Amino acid sequence: MGVIDKVNAKSAPAKLRGSCHCGSIHYEIHGELGPIVCCHCSQCRKSQGTAFATNAPVKTSDFHFVSGEEDLRQFQTSPDKVRAFCQQCGSPIYSQLIKKPDVLRLRIGTLDTEIDAKPTAHIYVDSKAEWHEINDGLPQFSEREPR
Repeated sequence: MGVIDKVNAKSAPAKLRGSCHCGSIHYEIHGELGPIVCCHCSQCRKSQGTAFATNAPVKTSDFHFVSGEEDLRQFQTSPDKVRAFCQQCGSPIYSQLIKKPDVLRLRIGTLDTEIDAKPTAHIYVDSKAEWHEINDGLPQFSEREPR
């Protein structure tokens, strides 16, 4: 890569930007979102306070804090998973499997940049809230989607 290419790569705008509710935490993603899924597991429901969490995998190396990283807190919700949120407003930012440190599960609701991508599936539907009906026609999986 030449000198001009290096300068352009550094000054290229972020593909995606996001933030927490109070604006303390701002991040950029310099890469692609993976498939968006709606997770109905009990941990996601408790962590979000909603019927499901809408997540997409992002490479950890593509995720960069612009400001507020010091306000990020992590809570270990199970032996193999941490969830990160803003200590000021409580906005969930991502979760991460401890055994997969190279991938974050970004909470799509924190994106500020508009995206064209849509959810592709519902996972852990055997654990879904009894008061919520899934009527969007997307594939539904008892646990994780098949790989």
